[in-house]
Amino acid sequence: MNKKGQVTIFIILGIIVVAVAVLIYLLYPQIKSTFFKTTNPQGFIQTCMGDKIKETINTLSLQGGSMKPENYFTYNGIKIEYLCYINGPNLQGEPNCVVQQPLLQAHIKNEIEKEINQAANSCFNDLVQNYQKQGYSVNLIKGETIVDILPKRILVTFNNQFTATKGNSQRYEKFSVLVNNNLYELLAIANSIVNWEFTYGGSDPMTYMIFYPNLKVELNLRADETKIYTLTERDSGDKFQFAIRSSVPPILY
Repeated sequence: MNKKGQVTIFIILGIIVVAVAVLIYLLYPQIKSTFFKTTNPQGFIQTCMGDKIKETINTLSLQGGSMKPENYFTYNGIKIEYLCYINGPNLQGEPNCVVQQPLLQAHIKNEIEKEINQAANSCFNDLVQNYQKQGYSVNLIKGETIVDILPKRILVTFNNQFTATKGNSQRYEKFSVLVNNNLYELLAIANSIVNWEFTYGGSDPMTYMIFYPNLKVELNLRADETKIYTLTERDSGDKFQFAIRSSVPPILY
């Protein structure tokens, strides 16, 4: 009887543990929000926006730098933007393809800013509401959002002025969200490949991997002579892929 009682107790405890785990999982966003709500507004925004920014960067990196590609090739179910494109043979003296995004980094920065705008508004509204629930008088003045693609990281700065007053005042002039990513380095290689395609109608992936041992360059040739380049930073796993269609058939090294 004692053994049966012990088994019953263990079963009940197991059910309680599982129920608590499920509740923590379901309530984690609220718990996280509560933790940051009055002690660390900067931490609140970093936590609230971090995943959205990472998701946006990942989508852009797999689609050639555009959230909604217009001139694209569908590869493995993904619409990949052409960064250099020509439809048919070029005339003598003309480039082998036309560069589609001459200011690629600026284009991607603009795409990130537009994509995260709604989520940012939601996060800052949540921040205001959390403070108000604690009895604070809150003033939020929204300003410009700046995206910086830097070596090994991406920095998003929200120039929003936030003031919370309850006795003393807390004032923040801006909020920054930092995401580790090698997009800066991958874009430099992508631009170099685009220049080679523009000038010569092809590039040598092996040469890039010799000069950059942490870089993996994959070239996939499709039936219509579209080339899909996939660049991967070996240590981080960060990728950037894009499409090219130039007038000169690629040399297979």
